[in-house]
Amino acid sequence: MHEIPNLLFIAAASLAAGFINAVAGGGTLITFPVLVACGLSPVAANVTNTVALCPGYFGGALAQRKRLSAQPRRLLVLIPAALAGGVVGAVLLVFLPGKLFGTLVPWLILLACALLAFQDVIRKAWLGAETQTGLSDGFPTKSAAALSAGAVGLAAVYGGYFGAGLSVIVLAVLGVIIHDKLGNLNALKQAISLSVNLAAAVFFLFSGLTDWLVAVVMAVASLGGGLLGGKLADRIPAVVLRVIVVGAGLVVAVLWLVKNL
Repeated sequence: MHEIPNLLFIAAASLAAGFINAVAGGGTLITFPVLVACGLSPVAANVTNTVALCPGYFGGALAQRKRLSAQPRRLLVLIPAALAGGVVGAVLLVFLPGKLFGTLVPWLILLACALLAFQDVIRKAWLGAETQTGLSDGFPTKSAAALSAGAVGLAAVYGGYFGAGLSVIVLAVLGVIIHDKLGNLNALKQAISLSVNLAAAVFFLFSGLTDWLVAVVMAVASLGGGLLGGKLADRIPAVVLRVIVVGAGLVVAVLWLVKNL
């Protein structure tokens, strides 16, 4: 697993994932199968992947700090739900049979591919126009606040268990319940995604399943890819990278299904 060629392969995949996440999203669909191909079990690969990509999520939330600071009431409601859901998902991953996760992997990858492929359709159908009338903070009603927290909590369980496609799910959920500018909702999505992955990663620290050398290599490489992607995001059509990632994800899912027939 720790041979130089494997580490270089993982670093290259992580660099690409960081770049892809900055431009289009879906980088997990690159790194997860690479980790499995290099010798990690599916569960260990998912755990290591979650821990390693936390710095990238932190950078995304940090970039949105101005928008986030203007939404304190929403953060107060949604972040605890994200943290709790992330822990629940992580607990399920660690304590449910590893064989079950291996069985679910291709279907989870297919779900993530579908979410990524139809991201724009979901955004337009559920979020509507980019600028909408409504509150700049808070929720329309108390029931809307409770519904938002519950929906985010359920999405966070999925994120803690697997994670690919989480950002699309969260953005769609927020758009259904909260009528606000897309930029504000996207900032909330970044904070929620960070919270889910951070909560899961903290739990995974004590699971004994994290490959720390691989995690460090991934963290450094994905951070570099994210910085590069942030600079070039306006020059590369996101749809091009999205097609590549979805295509790769479909190939991985099909190969996984064939292997386990």
